[in-house]
Amino acid sequence: MKKALPLTALAAALACNFAAAQDAAQPPKAEAHMQKVLDALKALNGKPIETLTPQEARVQPSAADAVKKVLTDMHKSTAPEPGVTIKDLNIPAAGGGTIPLHVYVPDGASGPLPVMVYYHGGGFVIADTKTYDASPRALAKMAKAIIVSADYRRAPEHKFPAAPEDAFAAYTYTLQHAKEWGGDPMRVAVGGESAGGNLATVVSLMARDKKAQLPLHQLLVYPVVDNDMNRPSYQQNANAKPLNKPMMAWFFKHYGADPKSPYALPLKNASLSGLPPATIIAAEIDPLRDEGKAYADKLQQAGIKVDYKLYDGVTHEFFGMGAVVPKAKDAEQYAADALKKAFDAKR
Repeated sequence: MKKALPLTALAAALACNFAAAQDAAQPPKAEAHMQKVLDALKALNGKPIETLTPQEARVQPSAADAVKKVLTDMHKSTAPEPGVTIKDLNIPAAGGGTIPLHVYVPDGASGPLPVMVYYHGGGFVIADTKTYDASPRALAKMAKAIIVSADYRRAPEHKFPAAPEDAFAAYTYTLQHAKEWGGDPMRVAVGGESAGGNLATVVSLMARDKKAQLPLHQLLVYPVVDNDMNRPSYQQNANAKPLNKPMMAWFFKHYGADPKSPYALPLKNASLSGLPPATIIAAEIDPLRDEGKAYADKLQQAGIKVDYKLYDGVTHEFFGMGAVVPKAKDAEQYAADALKKAFDAKR
């Protein structure tokens, strides 16, 4: 029979267990440049997204706003980086009406140029292509490619499958019109961040299933590919910023996707065979970190070539912060190099 612990020892053990539980809920420490952005975001006094209506959430300060604050505090320009020309279009949405497309063409590049259709993040509910301008702008310059940044109808006004349908419509429109922009319709990739990473790989699945032209490559930056919130990265980053566990639950609730649909959560798809090669970028301080690795592994098991890279000390949304976070600039270059390699192989 085990001897009972004295009350003082029992209290100490309970205190240790409580402290360990608290530590487990603390996200990893951000590196210095990333921390500046997190401090700036905190100073902008945004309200917790999960406590708001979608309309209220859409006007809260974003990570992009925090980057602008850091630049302002450093007495640097907040103007978009030069070096690209943007053409704005409206194309038919899958369910009627129109969706905006923004075509980023690198200055001084001679065509026909390779093309990538890029989908923004925001949990399928908030944000738009303007919020994510820095990413397609950087990739157009670094990869010397035309980047087509696509808006899509957002939930809950337009629940699943509106976003994937619009994403696929933007992809097929790009195939049909790439030549008009100086692009090569036979060298078209897809990419995106977070919810946009989901849409990029879902477009690849739809193209495969519809026997349409497959994207040449898929660039998936911390993609949403599963709804399992018990993964270690969800537990470790339950209270992280700018993305945490309660926010993801709020996004899923409003998106209204059927988990059984093959185009909702790609990690649950019965087969990933026949998809394009992928580049997957993950961030340490991110609830989505582990599912990105799991998706990379499942793609590889299906015989798909995958390049995967995890960046320590940075958070969800770090990609596109190259102006103030050196690791973000490195990730942008890593993505651009992967794209150039894929495009050159098809030349």
